[in-house]
Amino acid sequence: MSKEQIAYLNTIKKRKIFILISQIIICILFLGLWQLLSDFKIINPFIFSSPKEIVITTISMFKNYSLFSHILTTLYETILAFILGISLGFIMAIILYEFKIIEKIIDPFLTMLNSLPKVALGPIIIIWTGANIKSIIFMALLINLIISIMTIYNGFLNTDNYKIKLLESFGASKFQILTKVVIPESYLTIISSLKINISMSLIGS
Repeated sequence: MSKEQIAYLNTIKKRKIFILISQIIICILFLGLWQLLSDFKIINPFIFSSPKEIVITTISMFKNYSLFSHILTTLYETILAFILGISLGFIMAIILYEFKIIEKIIDPFLTMLNSLPKVALGPIIIIWTGANIKSIIFMALLINLIISIMTIYNGFLNTDNYKIKLLESFGASKFQILTKVVIPESYLTIISSLKINISMSLIGS
């Protein structure tokens, strides 16, 4: 490699190291400020806790073997809600894309449901399903499903129309257009939806 290439790669490496160090410093400052605010009762330590109390509780749960049980339960709830959300979201997005009349009918309802404060519905969901794993999965699904539908559907809408018209000119069916163009063209959007879905599922669980 030339000196210029080496210098360029070194610059990129230094930039990455600087970003990583900056992120670590921000985390340390945040945790330190949180601990100070809790120690001096500027924030309510009962509600907001503190990094020290979290570490103490984590160690205590590890010693009595309850930590991994809680972790596994949360993972189960998150993964199940994620799989249900992305599967139903993908199917619903296809239905909305293929049947425009259905999209016109339920679009206002999707917008309304998306604007609801879903976390605030927690007490109602608990009354409906009971204080158990079902209520948590239902909450996580409620949070991630609408976002998955809208994200994937918008990705379908952004498919290159020229490619669709080209396939139509060759007599391709709707199913062929969907599987050969629309879904592959929306690959990045679907991946983005997966990322959003898993984070929303974790929030809900």
